[in-house]
Amino acid sequence: MTMTRRTLATLSAAAVPILGLAPAAWSAPPGSLSAGGDASRALSRARAAAEVLMADYDPDKAWFPSSWWNSAVALQTIGDYMLRSGDLRFLDQLERTFERNKGPFPAGELSGDEIYGSFCSRAIDDSGWWALTWMRAYDLTGEQKHLDMAVTIGEFMSDFWDPSTCGGGIWWDEERTYKNAVTNGQWIRLTAQLHARIPGDRQWLERALEAWEWYAHGAMIGEDGLLNDGLTDACENNHDRVYTYNQGLAIGGALELWRATGDETQLERARCFADSALAEGALVEDGILVEWTDALGESTNDNHKQFKGIFLRYLMDLADTTGDARYREFVARQAASIWERDRTLDGRLGVRWSGEESADSPNVADWRTQASALSALIADLPADGADSSLTAALTQPSVVIPDGEPTASSLQLEVTATTAAARKLVVHLEVEAPDGWIVDLASRIRLDLPGGDAVVAVELPLTVTIPPDAADGVHEISVRARTSAQQDFTAGARVVVAREIAFAGGTEDGPWLWEDRGSGVTDEPGRFADGTSSFTYRFPFPAGTTTAQATVTISNQFVVELSADGSEWTSVLRETEQIRDASNRGDRTLDLTPYLGGEDKDVYLRVSDAFAEDGWGGQVHRVTAEHSAG
Repeated sequence: MTMTRRTLATLSAAAVPILGLAPAAWSAPPGSLSAGGDASRALSRARAAAEVLMADYDPDKAWFPSSWWNSAVALQTIGDYMLRSGDLRFLDQLERTFERNKGPFPAGELSGDEIYGSFCSRAIDDSGWWALTWMRAYDLTGEQKHLDMAVTIGEFMSDFWDPSTCGGGIWWDEERTYKNAVTNGQWIRLTAQLHARIPGDRQWLERALEAWEWYAHGAMIGEDGLLNDGLTDACENNHDRVYTYNQGLAIGGALELWRATGDETQLERARCFADSALAEGALVEDGILVEWTDALGESTNDNHKQFKGIFLRYLMDLADTTGDARYREFVARQAASIWERDRTLDGRLGVRWSGEESADSPNVADWRTQASALSALIADLPADGADSSLTAALTQPSVVIPDGEPTASSLQLEVTATTAAARKLVVHLEVEAPDGWIVDLASRIRLDLPGGDAVVAVELPLTVTIPPDAADGVHEISVRARTSAQQDFTAGARVVVAREIAFAGGTEDGPWLWEDRGSGVTDEPGRFADGTSSFTYRFPFPAGTTTAQATVTISNQFVVELSADGSEWTSVLRETEQIRDASNRGDRTLDLTPYLGGEDKDVYLRVSDAFAEDGWGGQVHRVTAEHSAG
């Protein structure tokens, strides 16, 4: 984890609250979950979750917004999905990330820290995540450049192996302040993987065995088989929290070294690490994997959000390797709970896989929690794949601002399917919407499927007409897609009706956010855009609007631009001093009337960074807007 002023400010940031969702749809008690599940259903769920995750990928910066190491783990998860499912549609994004981000970057450009090049930085564990990601890319593509990059990162990490302190181990950071479980778990997994993929290697195997000897007999592993986070300055167990990802890396490292050596004791240690974690009350509550920050009232953070998925990645590896039904059953239980309890109508997967939440402690969801839960859905997919799949997804509509007349909102429904053998498939579509709403959609479609791993996707227009008396708030519509082969998938969308425009940046602005190019969120609250990032709000004013204005509470080094079409921009506000303490925070009122002349009455407001080089861009705390007709 890389700690900077900005990341410290975002640690307890809420993302998208999942309020009042799936528990009502959960009818079976946890004990009744099937062990293996249906392979077609598992593939459909994993594909849908992967598509939601990749919708957050920033093609410009070629990462997921605002988190360097989290992006590596999310991309490795997508690699896991492609390798296990055979669906290779995201290879271009993986390649884009490699080519765009393999060079050096100044501090603040990507992660807060300077990136030296070859995905290395002062945070050694951050570098390790990227090495494991490029190992997965090599397994997918066979391209030597990915293996070479993993080797380069491995050599960088090797410089921080230091037997003069605590007898060995990789330092966590360039300043050599801490030896911990995550960095050394990564190191064992990586070195053993490199040995297996480099013909005639001895050096990487020697490094792996040296690291394993230090790690397996070291002080971080407690008598209960659980790993505490790291060592004290006196080289003793610091009795810090047992994080799920550390336990997962212990499983993964032991497994990969067993493959390299054939030493059965290493396979047994992998089992021991898993069994210790899966004991009820260790890292499991009521059959569901938990991070300690999952407890109601605790604050999660952008790092903790991805830990459980890393554990599931390596538990999947252990389940595949041993064929142990206990591990398969545990995986199936996680996948079922995530899908039935922890999923929003529009396919977001939250941080608590049980779905538990309260008004004061919502179950937050963002791309990090999506990637983590996706690992569990991937693990539930049999290693030999599935014969077929069916998914459906709805685009999320603009906010509707009523003006006394029915309002039409246009959406797109995408249906995707696969089959092992070529065939024609008829998909029936059924719509559910609030009373008085009209939804125009075809009742069925016919797909020509070529067979194999080819994914066929069809987009259909869908028009929702909202009555003028629709209440303010969130309204749900859904489309159920089903086939005669008992495939069944439901897509959903949330239509926000709002007669008053008032929202906090970062916590309530999701429905108004038209484009997000790498912004971040703090808990002040506020959404910020550092460096070359930006974010854009859209105000879809009614057709009769003749005047409008917005008041933006904003701070730090901001640039604010307005547009009538989201393409041509006019700069209306710019901070001329390099303010970093929000001392210029205040309300700025903007006249939106000159921008009401487009094809519709939409007005776009974009925020970016006035001094891109220092990482303290504009931060929006609150937005209100007013409009009138005639």
